[in-house]
Amino acid sequence: MGKDPPSTRGRVKFYRADKGWGAIVTPELPHDVWVLFTVISGYRPLTEGQEVEFRYEDCWGKQGTWHYRATWARPVGPTA
Repeated sequence: MGKDPPSTRGRVKFYRADKGWGAIVTPELPHDVWVLFTVISGYRPLTEGQEVEFRYEDCWGKQGTWHYRATWARPVGPTA
């Protein structure tokens, strides 16, 4: 069985709770990371500016115009 990829940290750029998705920004990547409610640990809505820990994969050409999508995410700090 494979090992989980390492996680990184970023901040919520925006989150549309009514749609169940949003974007995370991190200085480690050149593009925003798409995040869907189903990958948020202990699902709870995210808040703009909130710090999150997440894992991601390249999804260019598979998820609209997004280059990356989160495969797991969890809030790690209070809202900004």
